[in-house]
Amino acid sequence: MLNKNETRGILNSMGLVFGDIGTSPIYTLAVIFLITPVTYAHVIGVLSLIIWTLIILVTIEYSWLAMSLGKKGEGGTIVLKELLVPLLRSGRKVTVITILSYVGISFLLGDGVITPAISILSAVEGLRIIPGLETIGQGTLVTIAGVIAICLFSIQKKGTEKIAWMFGPLMVIWFLSLVLSGIASIIYTPSVLKAINPYYAIDFLLHNGLSGFFVLSEVILCATGGEALYADMGHLGREPIIKAWRFVFVSLVLSYLGQGAFLIRNPGSTNVLFEMIFQQAHIIYMPFLILSIIATVIASQAMISGMFSIVYQGITTRIAPMLKIDYTSDELKSQIYISAVNWLLLISVLFVMYEFKESSKLAAAYGLTVTGSMAITGIMMTMIFSLRKDWTKATVSFLVTVVDLVFLVSNMYKIPHGGIWSITIASLIFSMIMIYTSGQKRLYQSLRPMKLDDFLQIYKQRYQNANRIKGTALFFARNVNVIPQYIPHTMFGNDIVYEDNIIISIASLEEPFGVKSSFKEELAPGLRTFDIEMGYMEVVDVAKILENAGIREKTIFYGVEDIITNNPVWKVFSMIKKLTPSFVQYYKLPPEKLHGVITRFEM
Repeated sequence: MLNKNETRGILNSMGLVFGDIGTSPIYTLAVIFLITPVTYAHVIGVLSLIIWTLIILVTIEYSWLAMSLGKKGEGGTIVLKELLVPLLRSGRKVTVITILSYVGISFLLGDGVITPAISILSAVEGLRIIPGLETIGQGTLVTIAGVIAICLFSIQKKGTEKIAWMFGPLMVIWFLSLVLSGIASIIYTPSVLKAINPYYAIDFLLHNGLSGFFVLSEVILCATGGEALYADMGHLGREPIIKAWRFVFVSLVLSYLGQGAFLIRNPGSTNVLFEMIFQQAHIIYMPFLILSIIATVIASQAMISGMFSIVYQGITTRIAPMLKIDYTSDELKSQIYISAVNWLLLISVLFVMYEFKESSKLAAAYGLTVTGSMAITGIMMTMIFSLRKDWTKATVSFLVTVVDLVFLVSNMYKIPHGGIWSITIASLIFSMIMIYTSGQKRLYQSLRPMKLDDFLQIYKQRYQNANRIKGTALFFARNVNVIPQYIPHTMFGNDIVYEDNIIISIASLEEPFGVKSSFKEELAPGLRTFDIEMGYMEVVDVAKILENAGIREKTIFYGVEDIITNNPVWKVFSMIKKLTPSFVQYYKLPPEKLHGVITRFEM
């Protein structure tokens, strides 16, 4: 028997992790049979491919292999990089893995744009099954889907923790409806159960040649969202997600088998799930349609929260600029809102809805970059297991990665059919990451920081002879051993020396959570250092940490970079720096005490 906490954990997993993969039965079979004829052998073969895709890519790759890797229970592409880098000896290998992780993050974000669009639009298209609405225009359906998306993104700033408790129970009802409708259909065509045998998947691929291979590009739709098992591990814990997946897996398999059975009996069906429900019981169709729209909204919500989490990881590991973050819950650290991400995402979702217009056309573009992300996860896991000499998992991981790569190659077929959009979005994100990280490195080199010993030599003389200002001044430096240019410029160039001067350094730990803060030794009379170390997923209130340490600052100085360049790449970097908040705004330090010191740099 499950205890109360385990039950709550499983329910939360249903709502926050499995929305995307849980709503894929709405469109997966319908899309697959747009590109392959509906015959008994094809239906059985496709069902077998779907079942074994769920087993190999979700159960084995994510539920077993990936979720056995983590840091303090955290998962995700950045965590894999953090695990792998210390195991590598060569600096070149570290660079390759770092870039590979950036590509993986970009892929996830690139395909994430399509998730709300395809989920909501495919559910709204179920209106056409209602008698009298068969001829409703596609433009009207796109408008309804767009309004739902706008409403969903508009409530993000208010936080979702007040309604999140409903997500789990609603998704349980959704999965139960899939189970019951699936079983009801299987009863009439029980022969579909033989699709559980992998022989039929292999037979389908062998007998259908190249066209069968390209069917894999649509079969992958059944597994999109599988990566959320690992990415959300830190929010909910490993065990609740794995236990929830067992129920979700059975629900999905029964739904696909039921839809396959319906398709064998009704080969002319185009919107398989909705037509099956309508035929089974007219009276429950409207409640089911409403439930499906709610389920797709929950799936979209989970994806949006996941996007916020990925960007937040990027900010804390310094691969993304310091975007403004609002924390929408006093209790849950994971409940964050990033305005820039939210509205860019909404614009992108509305654009792809308008561009593709139909869920079937969206599906033609969907899954390309997710398979890329899965392949990268597989490569990184194989390397970790190999370097740890865990040969069993390394071998299985290698075989799974081969399957990932097969799916990736089959998805190349989608590039001219709209897949170019997800690649374009992913490429833009990757370019921004590379420009930002390279620019930060170049800027840091241009800052010409002062060595601590040289700084102290001048400081001691100035402090002794200066007309010291009463109170405490704070200065920020990444590393106290190299003093940023703005600090000597303030103290020595402008003769601004306080009685008490504290250099604050904020550093990210390799672990996801944990906060350490302490005073270090006094560097010189009136000069101290205070270090704050935090996990890369940690949400911190710097002002509160300083207050708890007994620091009562009178003023806070920070550096502002004014970048001058003719290089187009660095112009983009300069624009990113200007459009994003400085770290003092990011950490919400008291604005009335802030003094920015401008330093001009040529790049």
